[in-house]
Amino acid sequence: MAFTGTLVFVAVAVVVQWLRPDLDWLDAPLSFYLLGGYGHVLQAAYVVLACALVCLGGGFYGALRREARSLAPWSLFTYAASALVVTALAHSNLPGHAPTLQGLVHGVAAQAAFLGATVAMLLQSWRLRDDARWRSRFRFAFALALACFAGLWVDALWKGMPRGLEQKLLIALIVCWLLCAAWWLWRVRDQADE
Repeated sequence: MAFTGTLVFVAVAVVVQWLRPDLDWLDAPLSFYLLGGYGHVLQAAYVVLACALVCLGGGFYGALRREARSLAPWSLFTYAASALVVTALAHSNLPGHAPTLQGLVHGVAAQAAFLGATVAMLLQSWRLRDDARWRSRFRFAFALALACFAGLWVDALWKGMPRGLEQKLLIALIVCWLLCAAWWLWRVRDQADE
């Protein structure tokens, strides 16, 4: 579910941007695509990604040796998933319009989702080093999670790139980590079934 859910999110996000020529993909953050045409489809994809995050956290909790397990990453993935659902359902503030409470909720939830997911990725990656079966994945997973965490702060503090491009690069990094981690879990499960 984690791998498939993440792929569904990526596919829908790319297609919706292609179907919305009224928005400039370089300038418009993904949140703007939640409004208007195909917005409900993208909202559904956010919910699918939220489910994938919870499944990923649970999958790692079950796959790691007892000594390497921690509820912290799974809890943070669940926290991020909840924030992602709120992000999908609360409308974002739009340029040229008065800010709204719903827009504030959307913005806070989006930042909570990014922060929760990237910290969960860091903690989950760190836990891999304590399990001999997963230790070989630690360096790559931790380095990529660290790049995602740093990218979050670059996105928050540096405004040198178009807003949409900067955010989508961060999302691409996070999705890369999620897909790698979900693939590893899938492969471990397949090997256990053989």
